[in-house]
Amino acid sequence: MSQRHAAPGRRWRQALAVLAGVAVGAGGLVALSPTPAEAATRTIVSLTFDDANANQLNALPALKANGMKATFYVPSGFIGAANYMTRADLTNLKNAGHEIGGHTVNHPDLAQVSVDEAKRQICTDRANLTSWGFTVRSFAYPFASSTTDVEKAVAACGYNSGRLLGDIRSRFGCPDCAYAESPTRPEDKFALKALDQVDDTWTLDDLKAGVTNAEKNGGGWVQYTFHDVCDNACSELAVTTSTFTQFVSWLRTRQSAGTVVKTVGDVIGGIVKPVVSGPTVPAPTGSTNGIVNPSLEQAGPACWMRGGYGGNSPVFDYGSPAHTGSVASGITMSNYVDGDAKVLPQFDLGQCAPTVTVGKTYTLRQWYRSSGPTQFAVYLRSTSGSWSYWTSSPWFAAATDWTQADWTTAAIPTGYNGISFALNIFGNGTLRTDDLQLYDSSGAPPLPSADASTQTVAPMAVTTTPQGPVEVAHPTESDVAP
Repeated sequence: MSQRHAAPGRRWRQALAVLAGVAVGAGGLVALSPTPAEAATRTIVSLTFDDANANQLNALPALKANGMKATFYVPSGFIGAANYMTRADLTNLKNAGHEIGGHTVNHPDLAQVSVDEAKRQICTDRANLTSWGFTVRSFAYPFASSTTDVEKAVAACGYNSGRLLGDIRSRFGCPDCAYAESPTRPEDKFALKALDQVDDTWTLDDLKAGVTNAEKNGGGWVQYTFHDVCDNACSELAVTTSTFTQFVSWLRTRQSAGTVVKTVGDVIGGIVKPVVSGPTVPAPTGSTNGIVNPSLEQAGPACWMRGGYGGNSPVFDYGSPAHTGSVASGITMSNYVDGDAKVLPQFDLGQCAPTVTVGKTYTLRQWYRSSGPTQFAVYLRSTSGSWSYWTSSPWFAAATDWTQADWTTAAIPTGYNGISFALNIFGNGTLRTDDLQLYDSSGAPPLPSADASTQTVAPMAVTTTPQGPVEVAHPTESDVAP
């Protein structure tokens, strides 16, 4: 965060006086009378929901019954996936008067990606939501993680605010913080303060305390953040429907104390700004390998993720033996019933996943050692940033020595601009992979000459196996200490 400096001299004295409810006139301090609205409304509460989890719809009856509107922060790349809201759900929220805010496309930790990737995630999410018919002014940082550059990106993408977590005092943290933030003069609109996220350790009394603590200490703005609303311990970030209903019903009774509920957008205000596009990433051409960190040598390994689906128990490792360098990916599969496991380029908007061009074909290559047959599982990124399974190659035979698999895709279909793929394991046994390659097929370099240690194989003439979606755990803010 950028450091803030107090204004010197007379300006500093004026600022303190205004905060204290007085003004500096020619004759000294003059008392300021609050407007009727200021006198009646001392505490503002915003109820916010992150990640577009489908079970958040369980909160709607209580909100409707008590005449309250909430802000739903939406990662647009998750919409329509299993256990997430649909576009119809979002439209119903809008029609009921709730606010739709941005939360990136794929929910990355924005402090850990490049500034360009952060801009793509932030701007594309707002563009998606706007194209779906929503007025989008408010943003929340995934994992409550940000930097000064990320906050500038949020502003540049057209948002009017950005929300963090954990900077409001409660029994869960920040003992030296204030009990509320100023709704009219937030310290930084792109680093808004909020209570710690609600999780399954919060009681009804904890929820009430966030309001009453503010009321007893001069009022202000208090933001709550919910992830799951369910009655079956669906996650560590869950609040039960009953507890939420009781809290909202109680919250309505606080109107007599001058407490009101508003969406974040209504508190911050401001015009709706034009949609802004994020930086583009060119597709690989000629003999350029489009894979970032193709040999997994960069620590992490950077730009790689674990994926899979079905009933099986994979164990992943990174290290030797490797085809080149000192790092390869290894998977040992047991208890196999169905599905697969693999290690493939990170699903994102271009920092890791290669860009592809509609109508072109691409050559996929990877070195492997495997106790059984393997095949490429291929996923595509839509122009809106969401990922889905596309196709699989035919099988490649088991190999005890390092062997290079080589296969060319069909033409990239309309509506897609990114790709991720890797050889998979779909049975009990072992698979070791290294040196992933992607080329525009028109410029792919020739294959190396086959010998005893560098063998290139053609796909086996068998039917491909069905592939389900990659199981990538969509993250929440639970791993972040505010």
